[in-house]
Amino acid sequence: MDCIGKRSVLKGHISVPGSKSHTIRACLFAALADGVSYIRNPLPSADCLSAARCIAEIGASVRMEADHSVWTVVGAGARAHLPANVVDVGNSGSVLYFLTPIAATFSGWSVFTGDESIRTRPVNHLADALRQLGAETHVTRPGTDAPPLLVKGPIGPGTVVTDGRLSQYVSGLMMAAARMNGTTDIELTDPKEVPYLAMTKQWLESVGIPVSMNADFTRISVSGPRPFPAIDRTIPSDWEAVAFPLVAALLTDSSIVIDNIDGSGSQGDEAIVAVLQSVGADITWDRAASRLVVNGGTEAQKGIGFSGRLSTERLSGGILRVNCAGFPDAVPALCAAACFIEGTTIIEDIAVCRKKETDRIAVMKAELSKLGARVEDGPDFIVIHGHSPLSADGTRSAAFSLHGGAVDSYADHRVAMSFAVLSLALAEPVTVTGCECCAVSFPDFFQAMGSLGADFVLK
Repeated sequence: MDCIGKRSVLKGHISVPGSKSHTIRACLFAALADGVSYIRNPLPSADCLSAARCIAEIGASVRMEADHSVWTVVGAGARAHLPANVVDVGNSGSVLYFLTPIAATFSGWSVFTGDESIRTRPVNHLADALRQLGAETHVTRPGTDAPPLLVKGPIGPGTVVTDGRLSQYVSGLMMAAARMNGTTDIELTDPKEVPYLAMTKQWLESVGIPVSMNADFTRISVSGPRPFPAIDRTIPSDWEAVAFPLVAALLTDSSIVIDNIDGSGSQGDEAIVAVLQSVGADITWDRAASRLVVNGGTEAQKGIGFSGRLSTERLSGGILRVNCAGFPDAVPALCAAACFIEGTTIIEDIAVCRKKETDRIAVMKAELSKLGARVEDGPDFIVIHGHSPLSADGTRSAAFSLHGGAVDSYADHRVAMSFAVLSLALAEPVTVTGCECCAVSFPDFFQAMGSLGADFVLK
């Protein structure tokens, strides 16, 4: 499915779906619990549906209400067993990295695979960590570092030393450690995406499983075995999804309200608000009402030098530097926004983005360049030399030269949505190919944005 986006003005209220990260954790915790668990406001995206499907392989079952307001999980608990079949995680790296260590706590072989994208995702870091705890591991294709992955357990408690640059497999090890008889120490030499490790710690502690974690995330200890009790949780809204209507409104002459904002601090991606405010974005976070009020373009009141104009001029060195190690999934949306910010934006410490659904650094550079953006990249950074459509005096800026065209999503949901929202700010249409992938994390993205007035044509 292709999306053709045209210049639009957005008005009204929007609620983004529940958090993917929280929903998948809820599925795993409910599966490991004895008894019946209730997951309220789950995200019914492709990745979360993969989680619900895959936990059946270890003995859990899921019943979903027709409107997906509640998922009821009958946990496997003490009956949890070695996966009964090959585990196909679909497109979900989280399910792959979470469930593999859990499966390794059972005696016998487990086999993990997924779609074309998953079969390019690195697993050596995961396999090495599991071998340190006694597992036997193999990839089925010689010379590759990707699924299909075979793992033989059971693993036992011990010490794991690993870099931790991908947080997901570390979270999986933490969950698995609660099932093992003894203390597992995880030493991370270069921890990244640390808000997700904090999220897993919060989940474990919320069900009575103590976790010791250094302030710098270099050492994590979990002792087991500990039973997982049944849960009844309401999933908070997804900050990773908030980024898209937020950026869309800032780049256009729009005024919107994003409702049901998660203020718990459990999602690192909320940092995008402060990043954009630092360049003059008119964003008000009403914590009491759990909402963001966002004004862009002619609707903005807090712009630098002129309403609606985003600029780095008040920042140190006139450069916007964003360390995205803690929230790398925001990189595509930030790249789109940076094209409309007067000055240079450097998004750094993002090597993990080269190992996501696609190489997001290379893809954003290539596709933004097709639309006239000036972009540089390196192993763990991307640099965008942007221009506001408005000059400091409020007139149209001749330096702004971004134009329409056709770009490829590379079947990456965050890339697709980033270019879709960017298209709403340009005078010429932008065609984004392969937009069905948005269902991975935001199934109703086009309908929700359309309700605000976004002019998308889907073909």
